[in-house]
Amino acid sequence: MTVFRISLPSKGRLSEEALNFLESCGLRVYKPNPRQYEAILPDLPDLKVLFQRPGDIVASVADGSVDFGITGLDMVMEKSPEPTSILVLHEALGFGGCTLSLAIPENWEGVDTLQGLQNHARQSGRVLRVATKFARLTGEFLSRHQIPFTLISAEGTLETAPAIGYADMISDLVASGQTLRDNRLKVIEGGQILSSQAVLIANFYRLKESESAQALARNLLELIEAHLRGSTNYSVFANMRGPSAQAVAQRIFYHSTLHGLQGPTISPVFTPLGNGDWYAVHVVVEKHEIYKAVNELRAVGGSGVVVVPVTYIFDEEPPRCLRMSRALSLPQPPPLVSVLEGSTGAKL
Repeated sequence: MTVFRISLPSKGRLSEEALNFLESCGLRVYKPNPRQYEAILPDLPDLKVLFQRPGDIVASVADGSVDFGITGLDMVMEKSPEPTSILVLHEALGFGGCTLSLAIPENWEGVDTLQGLQNHARQSGRVLRVATKFARLTGEFLSRHQIPFTLISAEGTLETAPAIGYADMISDLVASGQTLRDNRLKVIEGGQILSSQAVLIANFYRLKESESAQALARNLLELIEAHLRGSTNYSVFANMRGPSAQAVAQRIFYHSTLHGLQGPTISPVFTPLGNGDWYAVHVVVEKHEIYKAVNELRAVGGSGVVVVPVTYIFDEEPPRCLRMSRALSLPQPPPLVSVLEGSTGAKL
């Protein structure tokens, strides 16, 4: 059996969220010794788990020493080699959300937008010093908007840089923004460089040369897609009286908007007395539609309404599996930006 490797973040919030996410997908990571940097997935014995820093995950997947990885999109876009050997399998895992943003001192009066920053730089007549850990992304953004700058590399806390005086402003990841406010900094409108969250990546050439790796990738994507789709849906059940299943269906279609995935499921309810005029109605709805669905079922005679969370919804062929197959038909991986275009979870 060929054994493949997947790297997960080794520390911090992203590490905890990645482990919780995989477990919710039915993939519990078993790590008997918390000090070890290796673990196993009992349900996927041909996939070995390693733990690395988020930036190192990108480097390992890129050079092929690791086959798969879960890390932040910010790290993928910043650390990927050019041309890239990385294929983004899933760009919106739904955790680790943050935004790479430009932040300036609060006391810069009249500078609240990107246009204001451009005017400020022009009026000051000097190059702005920007402290950041994301030199590539920040440099490309500032150049694109014609803002004169020089980048100051920093590995520690960036928020103190303007106050200390070794930088005019910073470019950093922002989640709640509380740390910026505590240090009298503000994010400017239009200064959002990248919306980021956790992504699943793979080595393109490893997948292309190995059918076993492709099968494993599909397995991962199937479980992830089914979990993400199921996590926003609920099953709604109700009992309804009627002369036939068709009559109950017509009543639902005529008086409500409940269509579910392909339509409501209606089946006979067998009672001890044997009267066959009761039917069970089942429909799957989005979370925000639960109360509406309950009221519509009641309005057409539904009773005993039960709402149950959905764990998984499996498609015939998940869209991202199809996207992976199309990408692997190419001689080299598509540019990262082209994969992310149109995604609600990523924005450049």
